[in-house]
Amino acid sequence: MLYIKITIVILIYATILVGENMDSDNSNKPSLARRRFLAQALSGGAIAGGLALTGRAGASVALSGGEAGQPGTSGLLDVVIIGAGLAGLTAARDLQKAGCESFKVVEARDRVGGRTYNHDLGNGVISEAGGQWIGPGQTAIADLARQLNVGTFDQYYQGKSTYFARGARYAEEVSGGGASIDHRLAKKLNDLARTVPHEAPWKAPNAAQLDQLTMADWILQQGITLSNTDKIGLNASTSLTFGTPPAGVGLLHYLSWINTANCDVESLERIEDGAQESRIAGGSQILSIKMAEALGDKLSLSCPVRKIVDWDKDIVEVHTDQGIIRTRQVIVALNPALCNQIHFSPALPQGRAELQKRWPAHAPMRKTVHVYPRPFWREKGLNGQVAPTDGPLIWSYDNSPPDGSVGVIAAFTRPGQLSHDPAEAQRVLSDIYARALGEEAHHPTQFHDYDWGKVDPWSLSCIHPIPPRFWTQWGQYLRPPAGRLIWSGTETADIWAGAMDGAVRSGQQAALTALQALNQTRRSL
Repeated sequence: MLYIKITIVILIYATILVGENMDSDNSNKPSLARRRFLAQALSGGAIAGGLALTGRAGASVALSGGEAGQPGTSGLLDVVIIGAGLAGLTAARDLQKAGCESFKVVEARDRVGGRTYNHDLGNGVISEAGGQWIGPGQTAIADLARQLNVGTFDQYYQGKSTYFARGARYAEEVSGGGASIDHRLAKKLNDLARTVPHEAPWKAPNAAQLDQLTMADWILQQGITLSNTDKIGLNASTSLTFGTPPAGVGLLHYLSWINTANCDVESLERIEDGAQESRIAGGSQILSIKMAEALGDKLSLSCPVRKIVDWDKDIVEVHTDQGIIRTRQVIVALNPALCNQIHFSPALPQGRAELQKRWPAHAPMRKTVHVYPRPFWREKGLNGQVAPTDGPLIWSYDNSPPDGSVGVIAAFTRPGQLSHDPAEAQRVLSDIYARALGEEAHHPTQFHDYDWGKVDPWSLSCIHPIPPRFWTQWGQYLRPPAGRLIWSGTETADIWAGAMDGAVRSGQQAALTALQALNQTRRSL
């Protein structure tokens, strides 16, 4: 529905532009009538909320120490977007598609992509250090990839997964790939998830009761004896999705995530027809790179925001390391915890401030990559997935290119249990892979390590392990704008929050909200 709204806005704006061009020919009298009709329609309808133009094209950036002027505005912009990840860049793209050119994107890092990042392994081969998968129902990011002429390909999963438990090794083929989950447990979770709206779990009729429990608490109450494979799979999948084992994630939050996936927890854990089904050709960061290329000088890198002043007034000042930008609206496309690094004057409303302060930011995640001359494990009927019950490795998987020209094993690891010395980290993981996949694993040609908690101060937490009692107390403050501040980022999405798809959806919603607010301001002048 959001995509349709934005598309309608763009079509209306395009129609107006066509009409203006036709009006240059005085013989075309009907176009003038059409323009007047559209102007009247836009001025009063809800659809017009998306078309919030100031009547200026090519607005220049207003930085202190040398402002570039614009007619009647002294460098005033319509929108400043903080963050050049998928959310922020999608918002910028949608503003441009709607005809708004009076905006600026500022990014603290020296690159775009946010929590997506590509390791270039050479010869066009990429391994993703951050978010990488898309699956059924994640239509926003799939549509974006198509629009950017970026393809996808299937995640490899054929063969047996390898498990280590109490020193013992065993291999088993899991239907559909991914983690195994007990069918009895899955049915109970799915039934319960139908009562928890993914866009607002705190509004579930039994939210207060559910939000008292962790996922582990609830599982114990069910009296179901799980197999070792299910225990390992459940622990690994929860750790990867939420950054904590079942004992650390709130049941209400977990159920809302299942509700997002059409109340099918098994689809969240599967590769085939599941949330890990496909990878993006060229690596997930390519989407942000392509969107950034279209922005030109509307994007500033290495430009952290330190302070936002007068967010409750008509004109807001955004203080960055490259100067002060004056704007009418601000899209804050950041993890809520990162918002704490910005000083807000005046202080934010108490509810929003407390949500940011209490937002769980202790799941930075760490991914490693071993590269081999070929995916040798496939020859042995193995799929590259290794899941021990303890130790530094959480889960590894085959991240080779679609043609299998080289073998790539990527892995999620426990930051505190793996040395940050590259040689030692490579050796420890190679030993585990050798036990699971064969002696060839001792001889990688490349090793890469990306610890999101250490690479820069602009990530803090890749995913959000929401604990019990968080949503029922603070959830209502997540999305509502504060003055001229529009909150964005995957955490604010009303579907697939936490995934790349959620980031794209949140950027679309933020752009629409900004355009509606600007249009309302324009009508009041």
